[in-house]
Amino acid sequence: MEEYVNAARELIECIKSTTSAPLACGYFKEYFRQKGFRKLDCDKEFGRLQPGKYYTDLYGNTVVAFTIPENITRELRIVSAHTDSPALCIKPVPEIKSEDAVKFNVEVYGGPILNTWLDRPLGISGRVALRSNIPGQFNERLVDFKKPMLTIPNLAIHMNRDVNKGMELNRQTDMLPIAAIFGDISLNKMLAQELDVEEQEILDYDLYIYNCEDGCLLGQFEDMISAPRLDNITSSYAAAKAVTETYGNTGINMTVLFDNEEIGSRTKQGAGSNAVEYLLRRIYGSIGIDNVELAVSSGKMLSVDVAHAAHPNHGEKGDVTNKVALGRGVVIKKSCSQGYATDCRMAAYVKELCESALIPCQMYVNRSDIQGGSTLGSIMSSMLPMYTADIGVPVLAMHSARETMGTRDQLYLEKLLRRFFE
Repeated sequence: MEEYVNAARELIECIKSTTSAPLACGYFKEYFRQKGFRKLDCDKEFGRLQPGKYYTDLYGNTVVAFTIPENITRELRIVSAHTDSPALCIKPVPEIKSEDAVKFNVEVYGGPILNTWLDRPLGISGRVALRSNIPGQFNERLVDFKKPMLTIPNLAIHMNRDVNKGMELNRQTDMLPIAAIFGDISLNKMLAQELDVEEQEILDYDLYIYNCEDGCLLGQFEDMISAPRLDNITSSYAAAKAVTETYGNTGINMTVLFDNEEIGSRTKQGAGSNAVEYLLRRIYGSIGIDNVELAVSSGKMLSVDVAHAAHPNHGEKGDVTNKVALGRGVVIKKSCSQGYATDCRMAAYVKELCESALIPCQMYVNRSDIQGGSTLGSIMSSMLPMYTADIGVPVLAMHSARETMGTRDQLYLEKLLRRFFE
């Protein structure tokens, strides 16, 4: 059990440092740098790439790491995941004074379970654009206040007697966090102080509110993990580890950590763009291999995102014959509508990988009268047509401010992704 617990504790530490997509992007770029990967700038020519390990970013939001072996062929293996999570995003000029308090105006990012964000200590992190001395250019800084800054209080039951019968939260009025009860505060002043810059240097920001409670091991036997942002730092961390710990014999191994999955991926840095296709053309061209289409058509991709575990209190919400449980292994997700990209060929391929590495696996399909969510796999494989499987670790309370998974499953996933790259 110690090996599983160690992997779980590593994941919890990673989650503490990846409190928003911009912070996750910065974290994984530094992670790859420390693992000996060489940085490439996407807005510059790559030149002739030699065998080795490389990383880059797409528009400062999506991180890509890949390895080029000595005896290179067109063989291609890709693991994709996403770094963003459902959250609240701070609007420009956010300060609202009301009833002896200062609130921040926010909008909802993705599809969170809104009521799970109430009465929690909330932090602020993200990206800030600062004025530079060169017209038309700016400096970029990441920021994480690393302490509770806000809270969204529930209305007392005495004033809402029907609250336990269920209520719909209004995104504009019910989800505004309190920032202060004394003083006239300004977010720009707070940022200037935190970044040690002048307030007039701040041009704009992408700031997210996050649950700043630490993750923990849970249960008498520490067989569960309770933490924010399991969706989808579990997958991103496993994918990052896998590409750094393996080196393909003849082909390119690539990990892509996308932003914007939670809002549909239809962005320049999302899985629904041509960004990865363009990057692959540049990489293969820089090593003297033409016709990247052959590499794509014969390649394989694992799209890694969390899966729905059967809920102990609501077993009826799951499929009647395909039950997924916490701690019982990696999940292969299938859908005849191709909401998940897995077909029988790739399901068989993943099962054989699991068997060869003694990794337990499970099959997931949606209950026929419940529509599941979309994945990177179904979106990306339509842009980059290659054999794809959707997999992930099972979780409970997906899109809650705090989710639950099995302790064993993180190590299972890490082992499977290493096996895939090997």
